[in-house]
Order: sequence, then C-alpha cells, then structure tokens
Amino acid sequence: MRSTKSTGILILGLAILVAFAGAVACQKKAETPAAEVQKSVTEFDGTVRAALGRYMYLSTASGFDIVLPGFDAATLVGKTVKVKGNLLLDHPPVFLADSVETSPGVSVYTRSQEFQAEDFVEMKVREAVPALALTGIAKPEEWEGKGHVKVYGKLLKGDVNTIVVSDEKGKEMARIIVDAISTYSNYYIQKLRLFDKFWFYITVKDSVDKKIRPRTKEIFHADVLGAGLF
Repeated sequence: MRSTKSTGILILGLAILVAFAGAVACQKKAETPAAEVQKSVTEFDGTVRAALGRYMYLSTASGFDIVLPGFDAATLVGKTVKVKGNLLLDHPPVFLADSVETSPGVSVYTRSQEFQAEDFVEMKVREAVPALALTGIAKPEEWEGKGHVKVYGKLLKGDVNTIVVSDEKGKEMARIIVDAISTYSNYYIQKLRLFDKFWFYITVKDSVDKKIRPRTKEIFHADVLGAGLF
C-alpha cells in the first residue's frame, strides 16, 4: 500500500514538473521578440508580389520589407527570385538584400550600398503618430496645426488624388487632397491592394477654402508618408 502511494506521489510530482517546464517554455517563446526569432533568416525564395523603387515584397517573406539599395525592384514583379541578406534589427521590418537571383540562378542584383533611411518610416515613429479625429468639414481646429497624423480611409486616384474619410456608419464625411505620395507609401499601397481601406500617415498642410468645403467635402491638402493596416 505504501509502495503504491509513493508511486502515485512520484507520478504526480513528475506530471507537475513536466507541466511547469512546458509553461516556462511557452512563456519564454511568447516573450521572445519577433526580430530575435527571425534574425537567423538569411534567405528567401518566392515570387515578387509587389515592388516599387528599392522596396520588394515576397509572400514567402511575410512581415518583411526587402530593400535593394540602388536598384529598381519594380523590374522583378512577377518573377521567381532567391534573395540573400539579413534582417536589420535596428530598422524592423527591413530585410537588407545582399544578392538577388532569378530562376535558374541568374544574378540580377549584388548590393554595393548601405541602407539609408530616406523615405522609410520607422516602426517606432509610426506607433507614436496620433490618429486624426474628424467629425466633419465645419471644424478646421480638428486638423489645422496637427502636423503628422494618421487617418483611416480610402484612396481615390484621379486627376486629383484624395483620401475619403467616412463616419462609423460608412457615410462619406470628408476628403483630403493628396499632393504627394512617397515611394515607400506607394509600395505599401501596392501590398494592400486587396484592402479597400487602411491607415495613411500624412503631413497636414493648407486648408481648403471654407466656401468650397461644403460642395467638395475637401478639407485640407496633405502629403502621404506611409500606409498600413495599423
């Protein structure tokens, strides 16, 4: 009887130990930064789904922006490539390409320049940008002097590009005139082509004349610096 009891206690103790070890392992995994998990990744194979300027996106490299300094990555759209390089831990989610080969093993790019920020918007900068709270076209104090903000809306392209901002019910509330869109922003707009609306990181500029606003719903001019789902 004593032997059976001791065996039961031993089994219970082992079960608790295994459960504890598993919990610790899961906690460590959850607390490990994504950059740390991915820092050993040095190569990607896949089809180029979006590219503009020096930026390139592969579906097999989800979460990364592959950067090819000094190269027009748009020439590779639709092609199957092998990319070798490294994740820049100081500039997530940039994966700096050292070389690119097209199938079957034809070299099309070898890096000769270092990464420069240029129009790239750092993740920590994006996280600090406040959302613009709009209630309509009649309160210029809601946007004037706000500087860098983000706004959720839909990009309408035409002779004049505009961002359409809607209320909670989906009814058009206002339009923002887009004067310029950075290469980095246009690249992200390509990546998000399956989405109807997303966030735009903008610099607020001059207001539209208040006499024109009721007719066009256009409230101010802006430059687009970035775009994303958050």
